[in-house]
This record gives sequence, structure tokens and C-alpha cells, in this order.
Amino acid sequence: MKARTSAALLVEAGHVRINGARETAPGHGVKIGDVLTIALDRGVRILKVIAFAERRGDAQAARLLYEDLQGGPK
Repeated sequence: MKARTSAALLVEAGHVRINGARETAPGHGVKIGDVLTIALDRGVRILKVIAFAERRGDAQAARLLYEDLQGGPK
């Protein structure tokens, strides 16, 4: 399954919060400074959006676009 599809399913299932508010619309935009709380099978990730990329990149490039607020590995 592609990443975008997986992300949309998480949002639709109510597993994503933006700034503490549950989000159920996959097309909802995020902005720099937003904090995303994502409930996954093996735990919860809390990420702060710190930048956007002009083009889609690999996972290593994506890690530069957010801050892990739990201090864990990216």
C-alpha cells in the first residue's frame, strides 16, 4: 500500500490529531508549526511540522521537515 493511501486510512479511522483536534478528512491541510499526533499499531508519534519540500523526496529528506517531539529516532 502506498504511503498516501496508508495516511488517508489513518486519518479516516480517526487515528490522527492536528493540534489536539481529531481529524477525519484526509485532504485537511497542515501548516508549519502544526503538531500531529498519530496513533500507530506500536505506539503514538508526536511530530511538529517545521518545513515543506518543493518536491517529493525520499525518507531521509522527509526527516528534515518535522521535529519528533518525543525525542525518539526519526
